Amino acid sequence: MLNSSGLVFSPSVAASFSLSSSKLYTRTTRTARNNKLANQLLNKGTCGSQKLLMHRLLSTRILVHRRLEHNSPISAILTDDPSTLTSVGDDIENIGILRIDPGLEPFEDHFKYRVRKYVDQKNLFEKYEGGLEEYAKGYLKFGFNREEGGIVYREWAPAAQEAQVIGDFNQWDGSNHKMEKDQFGVWSIKIPDSGGTPAIPHGSRVKFRFKHSNRVWVDRIPAWIKYAIVDPTRFAAPYDGVYWDPPASERYEFKYPRPPKPMAPRIYEAHVGMSSSEPRVNSYREFADNVLPHIHANNYNTVQLMAVMEHSYYASFGYHVTNFFAVSSRSGTPDDLKYLIDKAHSLGLRVLMDVVHSHASNNITDGLNGFDVGQSSQESYFHTGSRGYQALWDSRLFNYANWEVLRFLLSNLRWWLEEYKFDGFRFDGVTSMLYHHHGINMAFTGNYNEYFSEATDVDAVVYMMLANSLVHNIFPDATVIAEDVSGMPGLCLPVSEGGIGFDYRLAMAIPDQWIDYLKNKKDEEWSMKEISWNLTNRRYTEKCVSYAESHDQAIVGDKTIAFLLMDKEMYSGMSSLTEASPTVERGIALHKMIHFLTMALGGEGYLNFMGNEFGHPEWIDFPREGNGWSYEKCRRQWNLVDTDHLRYKFMNEFDRAMNMLDDKFPFLASSKQIVSSTNEEDKVIVFERGDLVFVFNFHPENTYEGYKVGCDLPGKYRVALDSDAWEFGGHGRVGHDVDHFTSPEGIPGVPETNFNNRPNSFRVLSPARTCVVYYRVEGKEEHNNSSSASGESVSGKATLIADAVADQENLKALPIMEDDGESVGANKNDRSQSGIKGTHEV
Repeated sequence: MLNSSGLVFSPSVAASFSLSSSKLYTRTTRTARNNKLANQLLNKGTCGSQKLLMHRLLSTRILVHRRLEHNSPISAILTDDPSTLTSVGDDIENIGILRIDPGLEPFEDHFKYRVRKYVDQKNLFEKYEGGLEEYAKGYLKFGFNREEGGIVYREWAPAAQEAQVIGDFNQWDGSNHKMEKDQFGVWSIKIPDSGGTPAIPHGSRVKFRFKHSNRVWVDRIPAWIKYAIVDPTRFAAPYDGVYWDPPASERYEFKYPRPPKPMAPRIYEAHVGMSSSEPRVNSYREFADNVLPHIHANNYNTVQLMAVMEHSYYASFGYHVTNFFAVSSRSGTPDDLKYLIDKAHSLGLRVLMDVVHSHASNNITDGLNGFDVGQSSQESYFHTGSRGYQALWDSRLFNYANWEVLRFLLSNLRWWLEEYKFDGFRFDGVTSMLYHHHGINMAFTGNYNEYFSEATDVDAVVYMMLANSLVHNIFPDATVIAEDVSGMPGLCLPVSEGGIGFDYRLAMAIPDQWIDYLKNKKDEEWSMKEISWNLTNRRYTEKCVSYAESHDQAIVGDKTIAFLLMDKEMYSGMSSLTEASPTVERGIALHKMIHFLTMALGGEGYLNFMGNEFGHPEWIDFPREGNGWSYEKCRRQWNLVDTDHLRYKFMNEFDRAMNMLDDKFPFLASSKQIVSSTNEEDKVIVFERGDLVFVFNFHPENTYEGYKVGCDLPGKYRVALDSDAWEFGGHGRVGHDVDHFTSPEGIPGVPETNFNNRPNSFRVLSPARTCVVYYRVEGKEEHNNSSSASGESVSGKATLIADAVADQENLKALPIMEDDGESVGANKNDRSQSGIKGTHEV
């Protein structure tokens, strides 16, 4: 396998043009050759062992830009301030991640190497392009753009021998529209207006035609195309690029500002195409008008849209992207997507895009892969040979060291942020990007050598550092999430600390645990300690988005949690007009508990996939050859949750209440997370998040009266949320109007004398298979050192008891409080080295 480094940039293209200059390509070929030699010499230090690699790198004295000042603070180096970009010492010191986790100190050289490559790359952008942010405006030059008196089309295709632009405008004959190639491999043509009218009409089809080395002409969709369509009347018809430049009077204008960034994201993962209740492809506008209100009503604050980038194969779920700058035409036009995002913003919902920069479709006719005609990696978007192919996904892999590839991908991020007003991204397939082995057949154990070795693809790491820097510089309130199963340390630390810069990582081990338990363990075999440990097993200071199930568990061949719990009885036993069977009773109870425990204990954000909130009974099966190209199961049956006599509404109502609880008492954003009890015999988990106290009783039979639970603050507690309430399909056994008064425990300031290491306690009623949350009443009603009044069983009706209490002034969201040092972020008693080392995902 090739080593982790590659050419930092393609010097023949690095100086191709400066976006701030009115003239293109002003740098000389000699300068480019000198820079190429310098970078080749720099990168010769990547062979052999990691230790040798680092030694050679740090001893190298040939740089393509000014030597950087000695001992500059790393936090200053990694900013976008041009004054700091040209001043880094030979030895990069004070990398913040090493202070946060001393266990990483043996890999200091790796971090120095990574940081140096990042800084070097940004210096090159500053020198040749006017900086990272200007460099990421490639869509203003490449592809089709209006310039004075005409349309200019540019395409990077260095291996092409001849090139033309063809389309409806010239009857697909490019003989009169031949393009010219410069010394950097960029083809261009200016097509003058005709009588003041653009020669290429808006909405007309276009393609790039070029001759490659074996003198064969091929037609390809322009790489930077903003819209692509297919003839719906022809089976497996190829796509065509569309020149998209509507007149000002027809362009969609955004009406609503972006909502403010929430304290913690509560994410509704959705696929627009399969969101219709009918077996067909849904549209952006229908989703906006019919589905967004459901998301809003369930108190989510963020929508994560899948399959936005154009993909010719619908069943790829949007992950085999063919056209990176184009919206999927199946669901409508670019203006239709803008309508959706604007509508979401009007409802206070932020919108994240599922961005796929980890690989590209293998499709040659419709996709970017069609530009690869046998040239070297340095002349292609992708690596050559095995390094350029992801066998597990049958897709192509980008060369993240290539100058024009970086321009393409970074500009792609800026395009979606600025043109469509997305509020951030969820990066797909980050594990595949981080390592040359792509995580295939790798069981990550948490040994740091698995993360920092020659298996690490540093080029990809540097690209993600650049991407996160760009996104947060353009839009500081952006939310960027990484899909990574490996648990790479530093993935979610700021670039200024030597991290990769993501805001959150998906906690991908959590759904695996629930699937294992539901498939392989009897209820009495469930381990409270293991469940709690897996939910809290994350790196301190690095935030996670937890989820019990996502789209992965909903697709054909797998089963959702509801299906694993209730199986065929989801079709026959969901009517509330008859008594629930034991299977349905258990299923609904555990469905609520599993989702809520995952939310409350598993991370700093929460995600749910469309339909899972109400236990959608069918898996997703996209139209494909194996099912006769059927859309029957590529939909969501919203009528199930809207039918009053069906039990699906109970799970949906509880999902709504979970999110509302975080609105009123922002526990997801609190760093105070303390698991005080994981009782294996009782099957009870007790923990605090913020100033809420959570009691989960997983026992299939036992109800505990006067069950003692520990807490931090003294005073009076009341029920905030109760999964056993009638409106959630429960039995109303917990008293919602009961005051629970705390008693002090042990010697103040001596945790070992306390109850479960908590200085106070109170007693509750805990029915079997229920979860109940308690909030502390503040103000005039607060009492100290009183006995509990718990134990009676009273039916409750309110979804959130906080809404039913007369004195609303006492119900304001509790302040987010840091713990006193006993345990922050997770239960320290279950961690080594302050919750850092060993807190990996497996």
